[in-house]
Amino acid sequence: MNTQIVSERKVTKNNNGNNRIPPLENGDRLTRDEFERRYLAMPEKVKAELIEGVVYMASPVRITHHAKPHSRIMGWLFNYVVSTKSVDFADNATVRLDFDNEPQPDAVLYIKEEFGGNSYISEDDYLEGSPELVVEIASSTVSYDTSEKKKIYRRNGVKEYIIWRVDNGEIDWFVWENGEYVRLEADQNGVIESRLFGGLRLNAKAILNDDLAQVLTDLQEGLASKKHEEFVKTITK
Repeated sequence: MNTQIVSERKVTKNNNGNNRIPPLENGDRLTRDEFERRYLAMPEKVKAELIEGVVYMASPVRITHHAKPHSRIMGWLFNYVVSTKSVDFADNATVRLDFDNEPQPDAVLYIKEEFGGNSYISEDDYLEGSPELVVEIASSTVSYDTSEKKKIYRRNGVKEYIIWRVDNGEIDWFVWENGEYVRLEADQNGVIESRLFGGLRLNAKAILNDDLAQVLTDLQEGLASKKHEEFVKTITK
């Protein structure tokens, strides 16, 4: 997610018309509770995240640099979830990771709480804890998706983290191993396969070339594999 400087300060009143709530601004240093208080008072179209206690706000979303890659990832995850009832996914969901971090990842794939997942849906409808897989669409290697956010996802035990570096035409898929992230390598056909989610395969080469038919073909092969069958059996026990 890209960031921008918010040039104009706005003031929002609460329901009583008193105690004006300051708006969120890029670079604010806030507690999670204060971040949520201000975020709820902002217009609905505003997207913001709290990373290591610092507020990051989104810039307008471009088509080829964000919206199209994002849509491809969501379609890929949708097809996996359709065949895997113990998991679910979400688009731009706020995630309460810890007291200093409340990111809003582009996509998450998580094992449902009733099947032993590491996250759950709170009473006020937020995802709390660490989803098993997070996907971010990053426009460059200097984006904070590849630095600060990678660190907090690793520290909070997010098992797999995918970064689509649009400007570089690269997809990095990291897995959590002994407290560190290790990058998975694609096979000779460009396919990368999850270690945790059996049968979850992504043909990185194909999706980068917008060959969506090949992406689905490789995913369907994964869904028909023994690994997916074993994952479904294990996770539903």
